[in-house]
Amino acid sequence: MATYHIQLMLVSDTTFSRGDGVAGLLDREVEHDQHGLPYLHGRTLKGLLGEEADNLLDNLEAMGMTIIGSALEEARNNLFGTGGSLTDASADVHFGHAQLPEALRKTVAESMKDPDRRLTQQDVLASLTAVRRQTAVNGDGLPHEGSLRAMRVILRKTVFSSELYGRDLKKEELALLAASVLALRRAGTGRNRGRGQLKADLLDEKGASILQQHYQAFTQLLPEVQS
Repeated sequence: MATYHIQLMLVSDTTFSRGDGVAGLLDREVEHDQHGLPYLHGRTLKGLLGEEADNLLDNLEAMGMTIIGSALEEARNNLFGTGGSLTDASADVHFGHAQLPEALRKTVAESMKDPDRRLTQQDVLASLTAVRRQTAVNGDGLPHEGSLRAMRVILRKTVFSSELYGRDLKKEELALLAASVLALRRAGTGRNRGRGQLKADLLDEKGASILQQHYQAFTQLLPEVQS
């Protein structure tokens, strides 16, 4: 069975938020594991890519192409589940958490077991992140009272990788997945306000990029779904 990975390289500082903060310190904390290593939840990544796939298919329909009942619609449902589904069981493919490189994760885990190093979760988290503060201003350029916010961000150029689990993918599924990965440009808190810029890639089991070849296959499928 073939193995695929989705690689995310942060172009700007990004917050993969866990939905809460740290009382008195942070309004937004990043999602991280027991070792302090940030990650993006697999369900969140699946949702982001599913959203991009839906946008692509909606745009094709708007251009007069027939999507309902097509191979691309079937590929979309197989990859991301049917509309309104609440569990991953509705899809044939499962997305693992987007995590830091395995070698780094192993090194950190081993270091935290060493009592002489005294490495803590907060030490690890602080080495990979920073705290950004911002405030809202009025028309005169003066800050609004009580508007100061503190958010932890993962530093740009950090690379994450998510493994795809399940059966071998059909050519239509790989084509749509590649197009969705190519379209994914932002993630995390504030992504709709210009934050969380990233570059996504689709890799094979050897770590080689297969994004462009399968995106080309996606473009070749388009005449087949025209009305």
